[in-house]
Amino acid sequence: MTMTLISAAELAERLSGADLRVFDVRHDLMNHAAGRQAYGAGHIAGARYLDHETELAAPRTGRNGRHPLPSRAEFGALMAAHGVTPQTLVVAYDASGGMYAAHLWWMLRWLGHERVAVLDGGWQAWTAAGLPVSTEPGAAVRAGQPVEPGAALAATVDAATVLANIAQTAFTVVDARAANRYRGEVEPMDPVAGHIPGALNRPNGENLQTDGRFKAPEQLRAEFTALLAGRDPAAIVHQCGSGITACHNLLSMEIAGLSGSRLYPGSWSEWCSDASRPVATGAAA
Repeated sequence: MTMTLISAAELAERLSGADLRVFDVRHDLMNHAAGRQAYGAGHIAGARYLDHETELAAPRTGRNGRHPLPSRAEFGALMAAHGVTPQTLVVAYDASGGMYAAHLWWMLRWLGHERVAVLDGGWQAWTAAGLPVSTEPGAAVRAGQPVEPGAALAATVDAATVLANIAQTAFTVVDARAANRYRGEVEPMDPVAGHIPGALNRPNGENLQTDGRFKAPEQLRAEFTALLAGRDPAAIVHQCGSGITACHNLLSMEIAGLSGSRLYPGSWSEWCSDASRPVATGAAA
């Protein structure tokens, strides 16, 4: 196991360990109740549910995107309430190819917590292997002291920095949304269609094999190396619609050994909330 992915078999071997917390982050952006309902119908034995709308996001203002980050202190307190300590191995899973799990993985690294991995293949891989499923909520745990934010293992940029970068390029933005959303042909979630000028497009679904598991590290490395075309991974900033699926690309680059890229958490939903920010459409130049 690396600190990026864990297989269903590896997780099953660790499931009874006292130093483990498994989080179910199944979600549906169009039906916010779906994830909790799925958890209630059956989940990995011992897993605890976290909601991307009410627990893993701060209040929305209409100008800060659809999933603004909570403060690191608030997020640390949430993790402590679930019994997470610096020694805890956290495993996140979903049923969407890892896009929500990758976001929790990134958030924990942003908090400074290194011991976190995504279940490769998610809920589907677990159930296909016939591994333990339960309808009982995760057992009560003794809340620890709020997890004090440590040195962040993941970095962000804000909208002002992205805007300044258009005129004087210091980094390249990579957009994780579907190609037709990137080109501005459709926009199901936000009021404006298009993309940040100068951004490249890497739909996060391209990181997966047909069985929903991540592609092999060497394949991901070849594909991202081709996309980056000589750019330093540290000069890459990921974005998507609201900062969630961008983490899937960021995780994939880490799996590929291309470390150091950053996240624009507000992403397109924050960007397009200000009409003064420029919008591009069509394919990348």
